[in-house]
Amino acid sequence: MPDFIDEVTISVKAGNGGDGMATFRREKYVPRGGPDGGDGGRGGDVYLAVSPHLNTLLPFKFQTRFAAENGHNAGRQRMTGRSGEDLIIDVPPGTSVTTEIEGEQQTIDLLYPGQRLLVARGGKGGLGNVHFATSTHQVPRIAELGEPGDERELHLELKVIADVGLVGFPNAGKSTLLSVVSAARPKIAHYPFTTLTPNLGVVELHDFTFVMADIPGLIEGASAGVGLGHDFLRHIERTRVLVHVVDAAGTEGRDPYEDFVTINAELQAYSPELAARPQLVALNKHDLPDAQAYDELLTPQIVAWGIDPANIFTISAATRQGIEPLITRVVAVLQELPSPHASLPTSDDVLTFQFTEVDPNDFWLEEEEDGVMRVHGVKIERLVSMTNFAQYEALARLQRVMKAMGIIEALEAAGVKNGDFVRIEKAELVWNEDSTR
Repeated sequence: MPDFIDEVTISVKAGNGGDGMATFRREKYVPRGGPDGGDGGRGGDVYLAVSPHLNTLLPFKFQTRFAAENGHNAGRQRMTGRSGEDLIIDVPPGTSVTTEIEGEQQTIDLLYPGQRLLVARGGKGGLGNVHFATSTHQVPRIAELGEPGDERELHLELKVIADVGLVGFPNAGKSTLLSVVSAARPKIAHYPFTTLTPNLGVVELHDFTFVMADIPGLIEGASAGVGLGHDFLRHIERTRVLVHVVDAAGTEGRDPYEDFVTINAELQAYSPELAARPQLVALNKHDLPDAQAYDELLTPQIVAWGIDPANIFTISAATRQGIEPLITRVVAVLQELPSPHASLPTSDDVLTFQFTEVDPNDFWLEEEEDGVMRVHGVKIERLVSMTNFAQYEALARLQRVMKAMGIIEALEAAGVKNGDFVRIEKAELVWNEDSTR
């Protein structure tokens, strides 16, 4: 089994906030000490961080659920609970992160070492009873629970980051070329689909280095998902230059020019932007007589198709013939392109998903399938999640807020009657007309 994994789904859970405390100062000779319950600590956040030491999503094969530390509960004497530790999950460069935010799919690319993405926020710590004391209510027996941390499912997809991508039909010689120009040692054999996962190699020429990727062989229909089409094609997306390796000798019984046209058609169908990137053509296996005999016809055909003659090279990866001119031209083309790090964020930048700006006081009602009315809204759902229903004063506070926001009036207008259930967040409340007056 190959250990290159490029697509996984994981779930992350930020830490819950710690509970606030409802306690009172009790000291000798200090009458009516008053409330002294502290606040709960904040729950830990969850981040994805790009690590240069990873090149596969293999670690997520064994662990798919991650949780940050919860905030600690408050203490007496206004002591705030300790905040939970943040959780940092390492991912390889080139990881696309997709999740659903407010009913819409959002995707963020993590490309460069040092980038971080905040994927789940820790919950706020609950307030202690010192915050609820007033001139008319000096003995509050109420404290908030900690706010639940965000919980989210993430789809991770790795798209290999390389400066140069080798494309072409199976057995065109891509793996051999990569093994010749770099220290990479991909599997090489005389049968189709020898390469089943992308191989990376670092190529150096006159103190200039770049990363080259051997993309597994494409076939006709790859852009529509034939074979392992999309699995192969997505790894070419982030390359800056394409080197199209063609079996110029037709050793597999195919026409070399038709191979060239077919691969370019698949690139165009998958992504016109990808097909428009600089492309060099390496007419491989030129140590064989068939390639030499076909060269006079093949090169003009490729030029007529639209490739600059300066970007067409006759090579033999097996004998290293013509390799240096090809790599020299690759370096020249790369040096002419804009730096890929022009938009590299500073180490202090943290990426986040986009959330719609909403008024926290807004709410709306929804009748669920069983006929029970549910209340939605940022403020009211957060309040319910932090309400300790074992405390009478906490229930009274919840009712006051619902009345002030107009929720009680809206529920009555919607036909909620005495004894009906009302759902808010994870709570199911029984409607009591007397208590709502």
